[in-house]
Amino acid sequence: MNNDELSILRKIEKEKQINQRKIASELGISLGKVNYCLKELKKRGFIKINNFSQSKKKLNYIYLVTPKGITAKTKAVLNFMKIKMREYEELKKDL
Repeated sequence: MNNDELSILRKIEKEKQINQRKIASELGISLGKVNYCLKELKKRGFIKINNFSQSKKKLNYIYLVTPKGITAKTKAVLNFMKIKMREYEELKKDL
């Protein structure tokens, strides 16, 4: 999982009814990249995408992080923390 996918997972876990434009704006990445990442996350089973059946605007979706997605996000965050801790230890040695 790359950093953009992790950021998107974290964002939709906090706000399930967020739209792609808002994700792109808040994360500072292109709308096309958000769309691609969401499709990849769905393909890997990390999220479910549902549209509101009662909505007149079919552009409204809800993004649900699956248990598999939560596990993947947790592993990615732990890996990130391990890397940062190693970097911190190396910097501490230099001082």
